[in-house]
Amino acid sequence: QVQLVESGGALVQAGDSLRLSCTATGRSFSSSAMSWFRQAPGKGREFVAAINWIGSSTYYADSVKGRFVISRDNVQNMMYLQMRALKSEDTAVYFCAARGTYRAYGDREGDYDVWGQGTLVTVSS
Repeated sequence: QVQLVESGGALVQAGDSLRLSCTATGRSFSSSAMSWFRQAPGKGREFVAAINWIGSSTYYADSVKGRFVISRDNVQNMMYLQMRALKSEDTAVYFCAARGTYRAYGDREGDYDVWGQGTLVTVSS
């Protein structure tokens, strides 16, 4: 079973860039599809981006397409979310999530089995 810890959240200005990291422990990281979700204050958790287990395929929510890039390093057991041109509406707690071994990524919360505790990104306008 993989365990996940997010980091990199911060208070930034609109238009800034920020990179989030997800550190994974456990043997199954390199065979797990991974994703980022976010939860804004008073709202439900929403899908942001996903990547397959070898890093060859990615998928993005329309709201972040062209601004965010998801990537992973299966040697270092890390996943990243590079965010640029941040907007106030990107303010949220960002969560990384892992899906079961060798399964395709999805864009629903229920597609993922393991979650991190979240890291807060605040974008001031």
